[in-house]
Amino acid sequence: MHFGVFIEELRPGVGEADAFRESFETVDAAEALGFDCVWLGEIHFNPARSVLSSPIAMATAIAARTKRIHVGTAVQVLPLNHPLRIAEDVATVDHLSEGRFEFGIGRSGAPRAYDVLGIPYGESQARFREALAIIKEAWKGQPFSSAGTFYRFENATVAPRPYQKPHPPIRMAANTPDTFSLVGELGLALFAGLRDLDIPELKECLQLYRRAWREAGHPGQPSVYLRIPVYAGLTETGALEEPKESITAFFRRQADLMKTSVGRAGSGPADRRAAKAERLGNLPYEEVLRTRVAFGTAAQLIERLTELRDDLGLDGIVVEPNPAGLIPTGYAARSLGIVARDVMPAFK
Repeated sequence: MHFGVFIEELRPGVGEADAFRESFETVDAAEALGFDCVWLGEIHFNPARSVLSSPIAMATAIAARTKRIHVGTAVQVLPLNHPLRIAEDVATVDHLSEGRFEFGIGRSGAPRAYDVLGIPYGESQARFREALAIIKEAWKGQPFSSAGTFYRFENATVAPRPYQKPHPPIRMAANTPDTFSLVGELGLALFAGLRDLDIPELKECLQLYRRAWREAGHPGQPSVYLRIPVYAGLTETGALEEPKESITAFFRRQADLMKTSVGRAGSGPADRRAAKAERLGNLPYEEVLRTRVAFGTAAQLIERLTELRDDLGLDGIVVEPNPAGLIPTGYAARSLGIVARDVMPAFK
């Protein structure tokens, strides 16, 4: 079973240089502890939340300082960049990492970056599909042209071709029922999370994903990774109390972000999204523990993650070690160590 670490958050009060330094410390720890991959978010125009506006550049730096661990995007927002440039950048970091790159993709549920860059959010799904098709064609290394709705060019040949053949593993994120079905239709591995969805809702969406996979005629069983806040404590009380402030702030912020997309084309029915945002901002902590996170001692985490693996059909867990960044760094580092030493071996 895959175990990854997700990096996105900027701790409150930490400067930009220290934010990068702390991220690299997490990367170094993840490699030393035996995690399989470090996954990088992509956040634009939100300096209070993150400095990860260029995950490909960050992935390149990580590839240069590590030897074993893989590095991936979670996710690269395809509609915000020209697909030929993405194809070139991804192939380059794939070479520099000698095949340790994982290409996580999506279109983002937050319209703010689209607004700033002058890209209609209502076009995000159509742009995503067109961009992905161009990227995959570009990686063949042959001249080709495009006369699409959004991207037009003639006789382009992308170099380098990816180190991995035919290309790095592609994994697509989904947050809405329609997108889960789309991922299955496309035959792509899935990146799921518990920000917009709780566990019962995710289970229903995974049924849509697997049905679309089968109906499209794709062979075998699809791969599903779950990104989830994970905290390991020395005691049950510590495991529940130490991350409480941070995870509460995290979901309140997620609710505020969700409200910004209410009524926007491409974000689903406005009334449903508004109700979801209101509920998300007022989640009782007991419900958070039951339906959105994995907190506990090592033994409790083994039980919790086994239940999630079996119930949801997972083959990967991507740990969010410090959502909202309010857990003291020493506690977060200790938690990651407990997960690696005392939890991961039960799944390997």
